Amino acid sequence: MTPWPAEAEARAAALLDLCRARGLKIATAESCTGGLLAGLLTAIAGSSDVVERGFVTYSNAAKAEMLGVEPRLIAARGAVSAEVARAMAEGALLNGRADVAVAVTGIAGPSGGSAEKPVGLVHFACARLSHDTLLRQCRFGDVGREGVRAAAVLVALELLEAQARA
Repeated sequence: MTPWPAEAEARAAALLDLCRARGLKIATAESCTGGLLAGLLTAIAGSSDVVERGFVTYSNAAKAEMLGVEPRLIAARGAVSAEVARAMAEGALLNGRADVAVAVTGIAGPSGGSAEKPVGLVHFACARLSHDTLLRQCRFGDVGREGVRAAAVLVALELLEAQARA
């Protein structure tokens, strides 16, 4: 039994089934979610034939070292940006043996936000080999740290589903 609501676990299981049927391997590149997405996916029995790896790249140095995100990009756009999310997802494909990768970077709070980048702002990217990278920005608001992180996991699942169906 996982700590996730049954609907989240069901969505994750359906995603795994879809990827399994299409022969796709998944990688995750997580910052503000800290591995929650990979945890949800791997809580499901049999996920090892779909989930290739998960990168928890909480620090800027980890984003650069593990995913190849250029430090200059982080300095110019900030770790919480569409550009960095894209670089994280595409870096997870390059540095893993996956067919599809999703990246999540944001500000879960309760501190760390600004007028330009408030608490609850999360950027997503989902890359798939030979497909365009999908980008999404969500402003969940200041719904609490766990609220932001849980909502971000559900959006990441949605993006993985879209890329798996593409």
